[in-house]
Amino acid sequence: QIQLVESGGGSVQPGGSLRLSCAASVPNSSTYCMAWFRQAPGKEREGVAVISASGYGEPNYADSVKDRFTISQDKAKNTLYLQMNSLKPEDTAMYYCAAERCFGHLHLRSDMYPYWGQGTQVTVSS
Repeated sequence: QIQLVESGGGSVQPGGSLRLSCAASVPNSSTYCMAWFRQAPGKEREGVAVISASGYGEPNYADSVKDRFTISQDKAKNTLYLQMNSLKPEDTAMYYCAAERCFGHLHLRSDMYPYWGQGTQVTVSS
């Protein structure tokens, strides 16, 4: 059974940083894509970043977060991370960790991810 549990959200001022964590219990993890999505009130869910659990290839990022956010993983700890720097008010959203058996084909189509965490709130405000 796949379980994803996010943590690390909170409130931060613009320009600040946060690191989100996702404890991921994923069997045969090398075949999976591990991704971060976010959803702000009244908006559609948006893909933020995705990485191959196998470690092959380069992560993909949404244009809105490139050069500010970094996705990474610690396989020994079965944990996915999202380092968020230079945060902006428009980054305010509920952030979700997700997993899909993508066999290395990285993508951020939320409708294709069957496994989701419960989310962690990030609020960027002065």
